[in-house]
Amino acid sequence: MTAPATRAVIEALEARGGRGCARFVGGCVRNAVLGQAIDDIDIATVLTPDEATEALELQAIRVVPTGVEHGTVTAVADHRPFEITTLRRDVSTDGRRAVVAFTTDWDQDAQRRDFRLNALYLDPDGRLFDPTGAGLADARAGRIVFVGDPMIRIREDYLRILRFFRFYAWYGRGEPDKAAVDACRALKGMLSARTAERTQKEVLKLLAAKDPRAALKLMAGAGVLAATLPEATDLGRLEGLVEIELGLGDNDAELRLAALIPQDSRLAGQTAERLRLSNAQRERLVAATGAEPRIVSWMSPRQARRAIYRLGRKAFFDRVKLAWAGAPDRQAAAAQWGALLTLAKSWEPPVLPVSGEDAKACAIAEGPLVGKVLREVEDWWVDEDFPDSREAVLERMKAVARGMRA
Repeated sequence: MTAPATRAVIEALEARGGRGCARFVGGCVRNAVLGQAIDDIDIATVLTPDEATEALELQAIRVVPTGVEHGTVTAVADHRPFEITTLRRDVSTDGRRAVVAFTTDWDQDAQRRDFRLNALYLDPDGRLFDPTGAGLADARAGRIVFVGDPMIRIREDYLRILRFFRFYAWYGRGEPDKAAVDACRALKGMLSARTAERTQKEVLKLLAAKDPRAALKLMAGAGVLAATLPEATDLGRLEGLVEIELGLGDNDAELRLAALIPQDSRLAGQTAERLRLSNAQRERLVAATGAEPRIVSWMSPRQARRAIYRLGRKAFFDRVKLAWAGAPDRQAAAAQWGALLTLAKSWEPPVLPVSGEDAKACAIAEGPLVGKVLREVEDWWVDEDFPDSREAVLERMKAVARGMRA
């Protein structure tokens, strides 16, 4: 908040609207209060989008009109984005979109926000404003409480159901707010109107929390998990994975999503499609949930190297973690599972030391037979634990070639 680029944006707005026309708001204030890292800087202002844009451009700060109809523009200073939103009040909402009117009333702006701990404002001089009267206390106590009536807040935007559980995973402590949970349970059917992209982002952000287990159990109990991820019928593997990751210092939202899906790559592909995951994310999910080759704690190093070569290092690493998370001997065999992960990190899969040119040199005509020879030789090479003698592999290729010509 005190960085030169941040100050430049604030000063540009104040040059147009005067001292006090802009305040930090939301997550950056909440995290500052909690002493946590700040990723994004959001700024609320009494200036309209046009006025804010003009003020910023006068100071040679680039402006992107990211959501002008909702009062939002993005300033880019020193290559960093700053979301700047005009104070607003809702005119009408349908659970997905809102029609807003601009206002200069900070309390009105606070009343349309989701949770009290997100309705905190901080001016450039460091003075904190808590319009709901409970946001600061909520943040410090780990309470996730809607601003006003939770039924009304959720009907304004159905994604607030998922946001409640996401914020509980990240910041919640102790018993959850009963009114909030009851509202989420009552309105969970409205999640069918959500967009796949926004759902995906909320789910992955929730799973990225250090320990989302309590939030997921709460979601399941309220029926929200089934409405969001019907595949997630058993939390056991996810709970095991989080336990393992806490020990390893890892935190992988995508792999945690895979842990919520049964070991069925076809189902994983369908889940990825429904959530509109990227191609890379889909491929990872499908590879992680495959059944073959079977991964067990007692794999020999030779078997493990073969699996790493066939699956690829990343997929093998994911498979080991998921198999470990779901294994009944998770605690007893921790050293064995850990050894497999160490092997996956340290062993570099080699490259087959022969090529199609070598096959042709063995009098194999160009065409499908070249590929067939290479596949047979590669299978032998893998089964022999990757001998690095090119001469030995060439001898095997010659033998395969003679057998095909016979």
